[in-house]
Amino acid sequence: MTSRIKTLLSILFLFSIACAPVKEETKESSKNLRVPSWAKDAIWYQIFTERFNNGDNTNDPTLASIEGSWPHTFSDDWKVMEWTSDWYQADSNYNSPKGYYDFGIQSRRYGGDLQGILDKLDYLEELGINAVYINPLNDAPSLHKYDARNFRHIDINFGPDPKGDVEIMEQEDPADPETWKWTNADKQFLELINELHKRNIRIILDYSWNHTGVKFWAWQDVLENGKESKYADWYEIKQFDNPNTPENEFEYTGWAGVKDLPELKKVDVENRVHGKPYKGNIYDPIKQHIFNVSKRWLDPNGDGNFEDGVDGYRLDVADQIGMDFWRDYRRFVRSINPECYLIGEIWWEKWPDVMMDPRPYVIDGDIFDAIMFYQAYKPARDFFAKTIGYAGAERLKEEWDRATYGIPAATIKGMMMMSASHDSPRLLTSFFNKGKYKFQSKPGDNATYITGKPDEETYNRVKLYLTYQFSMPGAPQIWNGDEMGMWGGDDPDCRKPLWWNGLTFENESSDPFKSEKASYQVGFNQNLNDYYKQLIRLRNDNPVLRNGELRFVKAEGDLLIIERSSEKKKVILVINNSNDKIELPGSINIRGRDLLTEKEIVLTEGGVLNALSALIIKVQ
Repeated sequence: MTSRIKTLLSILFLFSIACAPVKEETKESSKNLRVPSWAKDAIWYQIFTERFNNGDNTNDPTLASIEGSWPHTFSDDWKVMEWTSDWYQADSNYNSPKGYYDFGIQSRRYGGDLQGILDKLDYLEELGINAVYINPLNDAPSLHKYDARNFRHIDINFGPDPKGDVEIMEQEDPADPETWKWTNADKQFLELINELHKRNIRIILDYSWNHTGVKFWAWQDVLENGKESKYADWYEIKQFDNPNTPENEFEYTGWAGVKDLPELKKVDVENRVHGKPYKGNIYDPIKQHIFNVSKRWLDPNGDGNFEDGVDGYRLDVADQIGMDFWRDYRRFVRSINPECYLIGEIWWEKWPDVMMDPRPYVIDGDIFDAIMFYQAYKPARDFFAKTIGYAGAERLKEEWDRATYGIPAATIKGMMMMSASHDSPRLLTSFFNKGKYKFQSKPGDNATYITGKPDEETYNRVKLYLTYQFSMPGAPQIWNGDEMGMWGGDDPDCRKPLWWNGLTFENESSDPFKSEKASYQVGFNQNLNDYYKQLIRLRNDNPVLRNGELRFVKAEGDLLIIERSSEKKKVILVINNSNDKIELPGSINIRGRDLLTEKEIVLTEGGVLNALSALIIKVQ
């Protein structure tokens, strides 16, 4: 395809967006529509609690506390794994038939908890982050907590007294917030909020309002009482069992077809199509329950002062819920905290090639403040890792323009600029493997997928991407452990226990699907960690990297030059993405100080950029 044709197609695409029907002017108050003032300055650190740090081994999970979690079959000698053990070692939970790799790994627990996070707050502060996104903490049997037993409490094994917390919860009516008490895990979470806020670190909490787990109290009532249950209308139930027949006719909708995650009931639905926004709401009694839980963490003591509460919510599989609910939800949470930040998971329209259009969720300011901006990460990975989708800096610029077109500048600045996450391969492994993003990216899916330690070029390419990520508009995100140099494929291998400095780990053997076994020394990577710290410091110290206007000066082949400018400041990012040196073209004339090395730099015609190199030049 010629460049002229590609340009024409891009113009037609952007024109089609611009000509879309304009929504009637909203009557929402400005406080509801604007992105929180702190969002553009955020540097996000995502914590997956069960694998972050085990600070209290007296609260470790037991067979009883994980009952109901997939894959449902656990050996009689099941026990919590040693934090520093070989991830791929065979154990009693791991003896699964070939092709069922996840069974063994997903059976494991490592005992991460809230005390483990509290113990590492100095580390987070020294790293330089100022915002934490924590995967679900609600009480649930799984390691990931998206299968809630209840929404209103913190998981019993994340707090200091699991047995005592169960006794407290048994005194409550789950449907009546007037009866809700504070468990020991709840109180420890409130302590965590307080300690983070003391360090000027924001915190948002992850919830999935689309579904529950099979151990959720309302679902358990449905299973016991059938259509006579008070909560029979809470779920997407297609058919109840007929007690007069030997068969069990009970049929219901589970998220993505997963029966372990029964979907909560949607109402007033119109034109629901996967991967597209749709009109609809959530059944009112559930909706009120969700509002009550959300308020509980936004203003824990109910005094109208939200300083003691969370700073917002990350909303899981947000595209599965109707837009009317999200508008109502935004109005509600903003009535409690006008600075509450809402970020939606708006990801795949058609996996693995087509991502969802974020505009309907952010362009009017009445739903989310931001999305997890995978739409910008995917083309950046193609460029910096030189994947099979590589098409030069021209494509990177084109895809950035496409992803951001029509979205207000304040919204772009508040976007969560993704790298890896709990649902994707780790950054190093994603760059080491050149296939499509998140496609055949774990053991058993692809015999050629590399799961071990990456090569030196991969580390250098990841550093180039990080330099770009921290220099662009939007709030950079770090998946816990990536800054330690961890590697791993898609779930479950992206969820290894973190490689904390000072711990001695067993060598990691290659995955069980490899015929030739290898052994890799694992541990904290100080060099990479220092580079993260440097980039975070540069972004915090140079407001132009957070607030400045963006201009692509040059995007050609492996050469990428980007300008960030404000009224009085100008910083220019220069990247050579090639394995060879690049000679600068005649149009370039840049003079200033490289913030990465503190050296004076002059870039003019005929100048040479080193292979796989980056400069962040503060223009004089």
